[in-house]
Amino acid sequence: MTHEYRRISPMAQNYPASNIRKMFNLALDYPDAVKLTVGEPDFNTPEHIKTAGIRGIENNQTRYVANAGIPPLRNAIAGKYAKRWDREVTSNNVMVSFGAMEALTFALDVTVSPGEEVIIPDPSFPNYVGQIHRLGGVAVAVPVEEEAGFKFRAEDVRAAISDKTAAIIINSPSNPLGSVMDRAELEKLADLAEEHGFTIISDEVYEEMVFDDAVFTSIAEVRPGFDRFLVVGSFSKTYAMTGWRCGFVIGSTDLIAPMALLQEGLTSSLPGFVQEAAVAAIEGPQSDVEMMVKSYAQRRDLMMERINAIDGLSLLRPEATFYAFVNIKEWGLTGWELATQLLEKHNLATIPGSAFGAAGEGYMRLTFAVAPETINEACDRLAAFAASR
Repeated sequence: MTHEYRRISPMAQNYPASNIRKMFNLALDYPDAVKLTVGEPDFNTPEHIKTAGIRGIENNQTRYVANAGIPPLRNAIAGKYAKRWDREVTSNNVMVSFGAMEALTFALDVTVSPGEEVIIPDPSFPNYVGQIHRLGGVAVAVPVEEEAGFKFRAEDVRAAISDKTAAIIINSPSNPLGSVMDRAELEKLADLAEEHGFTIISDEVYEEMVFDDAVFTSIAEVRPGFDRFLVVGSFSKTYAMTGWRCGFVIGSTDLIAPMALLQEGLTSSLPGFVQEAAVAAIEGPQSDVEMMVKSYAQRRDLMMERINAIDGLSLLRPEATFYAFVNIKEWGLTGWELATQLLEKHNLATIPGSAFGAAGEGYMRLTFAVAPETINEACDRLAAFAASR
């Protein structure tokens, strides 16, 4: 009896590729293009953080460390959030990870089984779908509409809940929408989690980048006894540490404990010197963070002014992050048609809104984590495109 040889697993063969990366790769053929694509701080890692990392290397913090993270870092994270959330958080509630992506992997691994469903906002970070797919789970998209201020609403989530719902991923502040969930909606989601027995995985990597009078609330703050959550955090955006790859998960001890075993089978441990730098980030001065957030707010204002002055474009004021989700519907092009024409004809790289889900069609995402001169040049090219139509 012969057996068919399967070279590639169905999971890998059908893994949903990130369309953000697809546009990033297209833009490589246009090396001089103005790029408003990848969301990454254009600031350097603050000096005191780099110094701590260098000191860690000099002190030979280059060997294996505990899978869950070095005690000083887990304690520092626990202390920060115990104070911020006004609830007990200990080192046993903290798992250190290779960036927020591995943190998300851990959160899904401990809560979702094959065939179970995970509710996600649409539009949202596309790697949510990939991570759910990897586990054999099913992503259930819930549209988030501009008419609702681009805010994820509990009433829409309720309609998507089934007996297979294992978790929901929320992202506030939101990439790509720049919105912040209201506390009242978070409280309703907590009620739904208690009622239906699912876990809320809360992606809070942009927690510090909130502007004006917008107020960010963590799911961990909504109710003292609520523990059906896993908070995903990262040093990447807050401290301009994207290349350091340091993230974390905070949750109840029964959910956190298995993650150390998972880490052993994945990457063993995050380098000790990176974790030393992360300790310095938390415990050191926060003036650089304040400076960066102030700069992002100013760039947001510039982008708002420029985009809304271009015929056929409109932009709802971003409350947070460094992303603008621009309405392009009056131009009558799909997101990919527009992104391709802007790249080929005006040397401008953007991300179509549909890269973040079906509900993102009719929009494009621009990052304002770039210099004001770059924002102005990009908007000049958008205005030129509008004038040429």
